[in-house]
Amino acid sequence: MTKTVTIFGLISGGILAATMVVTMALYARGHFNFDRGEVVGYTSMILAFILIFFGIRSHRENSGGAITFLKAFQVGIGITLIACAMYVLTWEILYYGFLPDFGQKYAAHMIEKMRASGASAAAVEKTRADMAHFAEMYRNPLINIGMTFLEVFPVGLVVTLISAAILRRKTAHLSDFRTA
Repeated sequence: MTKTVTIFGLISGGILAATMVVTMALYARGHFNFDRGEVVGYTSMILAFILIFFGIRSHRENSGGAITFLKAFQVGIGITLIACAMYVLTWEILYYGFLPDFGQKYAAHMIEKMRASGASAAAVEKTRADMAHFAEMYRNPLINIGMTFLEVFPVGLVVTLISAAILRRKTAHLSDFRTA
């Protein structure tokens, strides 16, 4: 199980990390905005976490063709945790090394978005205060790590639960016993 979890977790995490690096490079050069980044980010998470399904299936097929929901969940959550760790590590390197003003720029984007939508001055001011608090909190590495982990983990958890439910099998199917 460890080999399967490690391999699929590293591939999934590699996809997440590579997508983040490319997206942030495009953002830093002005080719990407925050709204587009969210769409690309969550799409890449779903695509990367599809490997959870294949990891569970691989483990099932290499273990005699049967797997319980609990064992499938363990494989999937292991893949998720490795991928999440790679995602967080990549973000910490990017944030502290290359994008230390990210929180302020994101706050400015949110405030401008509210103004453009016609929000009241009081609502804009409240958002400005909330975003200033967010930017200050985000400078703390532990909070930054926690928030970054919580961006990606729920997606992996949902894919894990769905994959474990789909792939569970109490007994091996006859087609799993192929003759050469």
